[in-house]
Amino acid sequence: MKKISDARTFDELLDIKYGKLGTPKRDEYEIKAKAFVVGEMIKEARKEAHMTQEVLAEKTGTKKSYISRIENGKIDIQISTLFKIFEEGLGKKLGFTML
Repeated sequence: MKKISDARTFDELLDIKYGKLGTPKRDEYEIKAKAFVVGEMIKEARKEAHMTQEVLAEKTGTKKSYISRIENGKIDIQISTLFKIFEEGLGKKLGFTML
């Protein structure tokens, strides 16, 4: 069995620590990592807008505690809520192309 010290790349480290992509433990890690990234994006955009969590919550019809949990990667955010936070709360347009 490989040890963490045997890893030469970050992907190898993840494989050793959490298993290969598609395994339950690795899938859980990937979900949490993505939630963290989304939370950091929201936090950064909110701070750039000089807005508190409370103000953002009011603008989006949510609660401060909900915004806090999102920013801390503690909950899985729905895509509709993500759009609402960025567009209604932060005044940013999220664009994407439909195929």
